[in-house]
Amino acid sequence: MRATLTISLPPDLRRELGRSAKGQGVSESEFVRRAVQRQIWADAFERTRRALVPKARAQGIYTDEDVFKIVS
Repeated sequence: MRATLTISLPPDLRRELGRSAKGQGVSESEFVRRAVQRQIWADAFERTRRALVPKARAQGIYTDEDVFKIVS
């Protein structure tokens, strides 16, 4: 079931939203939905990264090369 969310945008941001959505061939709603989904994913990724980096550092893993050595 969908729920409606009403937001307020300054006029210049609203114009840019319309241009960007049109450029991608999607509705403004779909454009905003995708942007929100990307941000939620990015936030989850960053939370996970912050939780795992200290654990990796404790095991001497600092670079992509360190990871590659472990998995190859």
